[in-house]
Parts: sequence; C-alpha cells; structure tokens
Amino acid sequence: MKKLIYLDNAATTQVSEEVLNEMLPFFRQTYSNPSAVYSFAGEGKKAVDRARKQAAELIGANVEEIYFTGGGSESDNWALKAAAEAYCSKGKHIITSKIEHHAILHTCEYLEKQGYEVTYLDVDEDGKISLEELRAAIRPDTILISVMAANNEIGTIEPIAEIGKIAHENGVLFHTDAVQAYGHIPINVDDMEIDMLSASGHKFNGPKGIGILYIRNGVKIRSFIHGGAQERNRRAGTSNVPGIVGFGKAAEIAGDTMESRTRKEITLRDHLIERVLSEIPYVRLNGHKTDRLPNNVNFCFRFIEGESLLILLDQIGVCASSGSACTSGSLDPSHVLLAIGLPHEIAHGSLRITLSEETTLEDIDFVADELKKIALRLRRMSPVYEDFVKSQK
Repeated sequence: MKKLIYLDNAATTQVSEEVLNEMLPFFRQTYSNPSAVYSFAGEGKKAVDRARKQAAELIGANVEEIYFTGGGSESDNWALKAAAEAYCSKGKHIITSKIEHHAILHTCEYLEKQGYEVTYLDVDEDGKISLEELRAAIRPDTILISVMAANNEIGTIEPIAEIGKIAHENGVLFHTDAVQAYGHIPINVDDMEIDMLSASGHKFNGPKGIGILYIRNGVKIRSFIHGGAQERNRRAGTSNVPGIVGFGKAAEIAGDTMESRTRKEITLRDHLIERVLSEIPYVRLNGHKTDRLPNNVNFCFRFIEGESLLILLDQIGVCASSGSACTSGSLDPSHVLLAIGLPHEIAHGSLRITLSEETTLEDIDFVADELKKIALRLRRMSPVYEDFVKSQK
C-alpha cells in the first residue's frame, strides 16, 4: 500500500491522540447532559467549563466571552446576522472583503436581501486589504466590519490589529473569521481590538462539528438558535460535551506547541516554495511571500488544470486541494484568486498544499520531485502550452 501524504490541513486536520483520549470518556462513562441538576451531570459541566477556559486562554479572552457552536460557519452566521439585527437602529451598512470564506460572503448576500448594504473591499495582489480604503468605506451608518484573520486559500494574514483600531476609532464593531488562524498564529482579542471571533475545532487537530464564537463583554447581540438556555441563553441545544472537551484540549495543545510547530512548518513551507519556483517554470506563488500562515502554500501552474494536478497527486498518495474544500465541487475559478487579479486561465491551475506538524522534509521533497514530473506530463498534453512554446522561438 502506498504511503499517504496528507497535505490538505486547511480543509481538516487529524484529531490528535491526546485530544481523542480526552474526549472518549464523555461518550460512554460521563455521558450525562451537563444542564441536568443531578450529581452525575457535574463531571460533564466541569469538563465544559474547563474547555471554555482553555479556548479563552488561547486568545486572551475572558471565560464568559466564549460560546460553543457547531463550527465556524455557524459562528460566522451568528456574528453577522445577530449583529445586523441588534444594531440596525444605528444603521444597515456592513464592510467586508472580497476574499472572505463563503460563510461570510453568502451571509452578507442574505443580509443584502434583507435591506442591508455591504461594501466589499478590494485586496492587493498579495491578498491584503488597504487600510486607507477601509477608512474611506466607513460611514455614519456602518455597524460592522468583518475581515478574516488569514485567508483559507492563499494563507495571507490580514492586518487585524490595525483593522480593529480603525473600527473602534469609528465606533464600529469588528468581527474576524479566524477559522484558519486560531491555534496557528498568536491572537489576542484585547490587543487586536476584536469584538467577535469565529473558530473551528477541526482546523487545529480537534474534532469536527464544534466551534466557538468569542463575543466581547458589552456587545449586544441576541441568540441565533432558539429553544433552550444553554450557553448563557445565547445558543440553544444540548451541549456537545465530547466535542467541547476536544476543542478545549486541542486549543491547549495548540498554545503549548505553537512556537516550535510553526517554526518547523515555516522551514518546510519555504523549502517547498523555493524548490517549486526554482525547478518548475511558469509557476507563481499566490499570497504574501512571508506574511502568510506557517503551513500554507498556494501555487498557480500555467497551462495546467488544477483538477488534473490533484488527480495525478492522488494516484501517488498525496492529498492536496485546488482551493477551498467547501467549494471543491465547483468548476468555477477561485473567487480569491480572481480578487488578487489573476485571469481565469491562470486561476484554474491552482494547487493548495497545507502542512501539519506530522509533515516531514522527505514528504516535501517527494512532492516537489513528483510535481516536476506531473507538470511536464500535463504540459506535454496541452495544446495551449505547445502554442506558447512555439511563440517563444
């Protein structure tokens, strides 16, 4: 059986053994509903409280500011829809960027149909918003700015602290989708002046189906899911105790290992970038060269379809992506790559490789070697590439 080299960690990560072991007792031994009053429920409640503390500590938040959700998409929906509803008496203008995850963009489209106005900020060729354009976009009726901490496709890290400062100088709420950043880069909600933050457990070796929404004390947003008094009357539904416990443990481990883990990932990331750009012609790196997530690499291969790259990589046991896993069934080019100015024909040749602490130098060198062979093979079958070569003679 060929070795599996999993390089799609921006899509999801493997639950770590420590996290799994922490979760297991809450499936069969301590399985009570933590909202119940009998003593058997006490252990579950203590575990939820402990996980809330672990989740809060990773971003410098207070324990009571952490609300558990079903994942990043729910957190994004809650932040935008509930803030829009709560602050509509002030105005109905929201600012976001053109490269947000669809959990933000589609929610904004929904709000536009409800009478809200949304400004979508452009980004530069590296995927960063302009702070000057952000300032210029703010109006008296602006109620919310939502800009992601780091992009899920190209890995670019946005100037979150500066955005938070601008938002608060103008009396505007600031939400950040930190699903790709939480557990991977340092975040402090006070230093960065963040009012709301979304995160998801399965992006940093926790379980799927569990996320958080950080809501700063004093931010007056209402419940998103109705029906019970869980999460201090703000999010109904029986607490997913195993998932919550897993999220908390994964957050604790991510904080403890962040420095050493990211140092290793950056070394391997930069090695892969250097090899591919120097050894394979007509390839470009997407996203900021250095101001990017430690584990993210995104290339565009000219004269090649990204789907063909993925199929041939899969045949040799390499798992990668051509963009966001949430839109992998779409044949349309990435909205992120189009937003940074790439033409359709180049955007179609994208390949996203995202590493983990389990990734080795041998894995990276194997992938680089195979990409050279695959790119040559696919280009030999491309009439577009053949015409290009003839035109260069």
